[in-house]
Amino acid sequence: MNIYMVLSFLQIPNQHNAGAGGHQPAVFRMAVLDTDLDHIFPSSVLPPFWAKLVVGLVAIVCFARSYDGDFVFDDSEAIVNNKDLQAETPLGDLWHHDFWGSRLSSNTSHKSYRPLTVLTFRINYYLSGGFHPVGFHVVNILLHGGISVLMVDVFSVLFGGLQYTSKGRRLHLAPRASLLAALLFAVHPVHTECVAGVVGRADLLCALFFLLSFLGYCKAFRESNKEGTYSSTFWVLLSIFLGAVAMLCKEQGITVLGLNAVFDILVIGKFNVLEIVQKVLHKDKSLESLSMLRNGGLLFRMTLLTSGGAGMLYVRWRIMGTGPPAFTEVDNPASFADSMLVRAINYNYYYSLNAWLLLCPWWLCFDWSMGCIPLIKSVSDWRVIALAALWFCLIGLICQALCSEDGHKRRILTLGLGFLVIPFLPASNLFFRVGFVVAERVLYLPSVGYCVLLTFGFGALSKHTKKKKLIAAVVLGILLINMLRCVVRSGQWRSEEQLFRSALSVCPLNAKVHYNIGKNLADKGNQTAAIRYYREAVRLNPKYVHAMNNLGNILKERNELQEAEELLSLAVRIQPDFAAAWMNLGIVQNSLKRFEAAEQSYRMAIKHRRKYPDCYYNLGRLYADLNRHVDALNAWRNATVLKPEHSLAWNNMIILLDNTGNLAQAEAVGREALELIPNDHSLMFSLANVLGKSQKYKESEALFLKAIKANPNAASYHGNLAVLYHRWGHLDLAKKHYEISLQLDPTASGTKENYGLLRRKLELMQKKDV
Repeated sequence: MNIYMVLSFLQIPNQHNAGAGGHQPAVFRMAVLDTDLDHIFPSSVLPPFWAKLVVGLVAIVCFARSYDGDFVFDDSEAIVNNKDLQAETPLGDLWHHDFWGSRLSSNTSHKSYRPLTVLTFRINYYLSGGFHPVGFHVVNILLHGGISVLMVDVFSVLFGGLQYTSKGRRLHLAPRASLLAALLFAVHPVHTECVAGVVGRADLLCALFFLLSFLGYCKAFRESNKEGTYSSTFWVLLSIFLGAVAMLCKEQGITVLGLNAVFDILVIGKFNVLEIVQKVLHKDKSLESLSMLRNGGLLFRMTLLTSGGAGMLYVRWRIMGTGPPAFTEVDNPASFADSMLVRAINYNYYYSLNAWLLLCPWWLCFDWSMGCIPLIKSVSDWRVIALAALWFCLIGLICQALCSEDGHKRRILTLGLGFLVIPFLPASNLFFRVGFVVAERVLYLPSVGYCVLLTFGFGALSKHTKKKKLIAAVVLGILLINMLRCVVRSGQWRSEEQLFRSALSVCPLNAKVHYNIGKNLADKGNQTAAIRYYREAVRLNPKYVHAMNNLGNILKERNELQEAEELLSLAVRIQPDFAAAWMNLGIVQNSLKRFEAAEQSYRMAIKHRRKYPDCYYNLGRLYADLNRHVDALNAWRNATVLKPEHSLAWNNMIILLDNTGNLAQAEAVGREALELIPNDHSLMFSLANVLGKSQKYKESEALFLKAIKANPNAASYHGNLAVLYHRWGHLDLAKKHYEISLQLDPTASGTKENYGLLRRKLELMQKKDV
């Protein structure tokens, strides 16, 4: 018969004043909460292995529908356009770049430092052989399944306490409660953004190492010495290390150190606020000899946690380089309010919305900014009721957690609130401004605390009511409804069109929703519908410069140049450093023959974005229109220096040099371009024209044929090859390619004329032969 060591942390009700000594063998029984849940899970509850298997499978099934989804929303910037994923980028650069691939020292960087998450994206990219989203989505789904499995152990500690056998194995004293809470976590719809959106992997990896850090810290209490002081420096240091790893996946990972400290002080150290208050009120001298204050092991662990946290924050601050990131008013309008009272009211309203998303995750949206949640500007706003309800519930829970005489209830509520509040602190605007209003992804870890509190609530309700079957039906209903919601929401995250349109019913006042729908429609070629959504975005947010820029671009393409110029001019007045809008304004002004204004706009774009190859390309086109050939060549050369694969700039240089009779220089530029972009058929075509004029017929023919092989339906390729054969004297081949060219483009007047000349020449030759 095994004798077990007791960490008197699973307390019997009303024994809240247990001390640090006297660890005696004991007979263990299931946690009180677990017996209250007997009607939901029968006595033949699944053993830990099978419970974990069920939780893992349920978690995967909930989000499996997203496995073949596209890259959506932020995935484009963080993955598809992130050069840090590609093999050409040195691995060392990951440690100097932010999550989006920008240098942390840049003033435009968001300072989101998550190199380990980016590293997993890079491995995904390598194993998938490119940007194939299936592999990325599968990893996210499996991560959520693994985290849900890990939650069974975490909830077992939270509900059942820390008790170990003589061999050091932890006892599972709350199998029903931990299984129910893990299932509630696995099927929570608020997790969809983290699982179905690839960039949500940052939250998943952070949660994984956060939980491992917490469980590692729990292992520090497997053994006790004679004085009752727990010590295992190795596990504490390992926990700090795992916390640092979590922070390198996402910033909120560092909060695990705070949770570990709360766990140690209030649960392991049995710091009883009610008892302390009573002793202070009665001036009890025994207050001076509190066991916690004399506990050297606790003080040592707190010193390690504090030192580790301070070190991590210092290194993080040094890496940021230029201080905190800069956000705009549309990202987080409450943080820009002049009145501290208005800021406080709105921050608290945001907290209540987050709490509501945990309680009722039915209205979910990919973005909650830009008018989605109007500011509360007065205490007479009816939404203030939500703040009052939130704090009424929180204060009640905190009082029960700190002052209840039931030690079991104190532990569960303390840890539930700890998991709910502490990981949320970085997103609370209390320490620094954040770049969002509400974000479902930041609730991944706080939802652990919600599941603890909800499970505890079901247990308490079951204990005080006779309608146990009704409670069991409610629990089963919540699980099934949440599973269904996860499946539906995962489907909405499979494509941008579905995702953006799903937000219209949730946030119809969100300008960004209308902007993203418009952008999606424009990418598909539906300009008329795109214009309608862009106009609505500008109506909802008259300072939305990105919507103005995109709308101006479409109007420019539709030759509605006057309105396009007005929109783009307004955009650069609102945001003078908006380089893309300056460039697009220059293009419109160039089309309006306002060349001086166009040149000035291009120069302003380059001033605000020095490395802007597309702007140099457009500036070169302006100079070419003005016959400033040297300036044009210099501008295009700048474009190719900044972006060596800029095919249009190379082509324009070759054509301009060709048209001005500089064939040798045109040939040199063409060969240089093809060395950098060897498979570009337009460059082959341009160089072939130059070589033909230089009477290098054989080499010209080879390039023409190679270009035609890459793009066989280009009428001009066949037409110019026919001209080459015409000059070269291969008249039959010339006739063949003239005819192919005219089949592809019957309206090509030059080809018609050349074909007519060839036919007359052939007729004359036939008459001569006769």
